[in-house]
Amino acid sequence: MRYRTLGSSDLQVSEISLGSWLTYAGGIEADATRACVEAAFDAGINFFDTANVYGRGAAETAWGEILSAHPRDSYILATKVWGPMSDDPADKGLSPAQIAQQIDASLTRLKTDYVDLYQAHRFDPSVPIEDTIEAFQKVVEQGKVRYLGFSEWTPEQVQAAIDIAGPDLFVSSQPQYSMLWQAPEAEVFGLCAANGISQIVWSPLAQGVLTGKYKPGQPVPEGSRFATETMAVSQDLVYSDAILEAVQRLAPIAEQAGMSMPTLALAWVLRRSEVASAITGASRPEQVHANAAASGAKLSDALLATVDQALGDVPVTEPTLATSAQAGVKHR
Repeated sequence: MRYRTLGSSDLQVSEISLGSWLTYAGGIEADATRACVEAAFDAGINFFDTANVYGRGAAETAWGEILSAHPRDSYILATKVWGPMSDDPADKGLSPAQIAQQIDASLTRLKTDYVDLYQAHRFDPSVPIEDTIEAFQKVVEQGKVRYLGFSEWTPEQVQAAIDIAGPDLFVSSQPQYSMLWQAPEAEVFGLCAANGISQIVWSPLAQGVLTGKYKPGQPVPEGSRFATETMAVSQDLVYSDAILEAVQRLAPIAEQAGMSMPTLALAWVLRRSEVASAITGASRPEQVHANAAASGAKLSDALLATVDQALGDVPVTEPTLATSAQAGVKHR
């Protein structure tokens, strides 16, 4: 496993990290969750990403039970705040009161005194950005959080925060990014790189589509992510016959390069120096090890050109507002 520096922080994160969006929020059983986390440690993965909203605390609770058995300095832990945590319509967002409440709840579930990275899961345009920034700075001052990040903010929102608090406020950005979803390259990568902010990218395998296991015109395989309603919530982002046909064109390219489809997809993401880590999901330990094997894999310029040709115009390349994201910035 290789490691990269996370933005302007002193954190060295594994190129491949383990996420818990759908799998550990209830998608798989507790024993499988534990096996995957332990496999991650075995593979040299030290970066674990979750969020309070995943299963409304379920993913954090699961990881609190498992990770707390390991020395706290042996892993880097990231969580997020913003999503709805109850049926109360006010129990969400990035108000100072919500941030103060949710960080304490997350720490309790995670069985730790601090998280290494606390991220705004989306931007909250209903709250003055100055209030949100001050609330985030406060949890850092209190020692509950080491560093701050954000997920799926627009360039306008990122720039507004930098204008107020400087480039050292955030060390990471978490966008969707894969061969099929290249939108962050258009604006977000450059803006963040200029301000010392790394990318930790989600869905680098396009929710499993880039493994090649889903075939055009065929039913989804039994036991796969899209075969269960709870884990197919964002299937429409990455699933169509045109996409599946493009992915099948990648199979012989991977084979000729002597690598698996997941390794090709993860190496493609990690080819960019702006990316510090690729967040992967797994329901079985062998998937964790297979994903970890992509660390350090190199793709030649000729291979990258072949990939571009095979994908054609299928990838999303224009700036695109993320699911659940809202544009705009509110000031005091």
